[in-house]
Amino acid sequence: MFRVNQIIKKFYLFVFLILIVLGVFLFFEIKLYKPGFYVFDIGQGDAILIKTLNGHNILIDGGPDNKVIYKLGEYLPYTNRQIDLIVLTHPHADHVVGLVEVLKRFNVKQIILTGVNYNLVDYKIFQELILSKNIFYQIADRPGILNLSNNSKLIILYPDHDFLNQNVDNLNNTSIVIKLINNNISILLMGDFENEEKLVCVYDLNSDILKVGHHGSITANSLDFLKAVSPKQAIISCGVDNRFNHPDFEALENIQNIESDIWRTDQNGDFYFPF
Repeated sequence: MFRVNQIIKKFYLFVFLILIVLGVFLFFEIKLYKPGFYVFDIGQGDAILIKTLNGHNILIDGGPDNKVIYKLGEYLPYTNRQIDLIVLTHPHADHVVGLVEVLKRFNVKQIILTGVNYNLVDYKIFQELILSKNIFYQIADRPGILNLSNNSKLIILYPDHDFLNQNVDNLNNTSIVIKLINNNISILLMGDFENEEKLVCVYDLNSDILKVGHHGSITANSLDFLKAVSPKQAIISCGVDNRFNHPDFEALENIQNIESDIWRTDQNGDFYFPF
């Protein structure tokens, strides 16, 4: 009888420990469901995650290497291995390389890209994976709106013409430019777009948050453009001691002149804004 009681006690202890482990796991899983806007510290490049209130994951660019995989592991639940939409703003290495591994490891539902020509091995692999995995893709060749939920949408401001299979001199100026509207919050995502005046003349660019163009280069971020956006917060995605010396001193001065708070991933790490 004593032996039976010991077995029962061990059984209950085992069940108790299992419940504790399960509780801890569920706690962290639920914690990782936090919707919001994330700019990853992935070095000299861009990788942005949008987690919508209705549970969709949107990844804009993937950075220069596989660090984006570890970042997604930090901010997505283990049980959620789906990316509902990937946007490749333009196929420079610091935006596209990390997306190759994302396509291999995640269930990707849809991709938006320009399809511009660029002779980069990783870009070609990215395009081949889209076809081999039969992933639905759309070519961004005009402004448009993608509704995410009743109160959330992605507005594509640029390109305003077709870059598919085109050779261009300045790949930065093929960047997909997006304005995210979520309830009363607006976020402008510039990619590496430099021809800002083209947008100032056409759109209402005023936004609460600006993902600063071209990693804080002075080839973008003119004072006139920044005044048109007038963001409360400016996020600069750049690498520590990068060889381009981004962000540029003059660009930083321009951002300071509009009295916007500056967040630099090389100094402050990942940026998160809750929805």
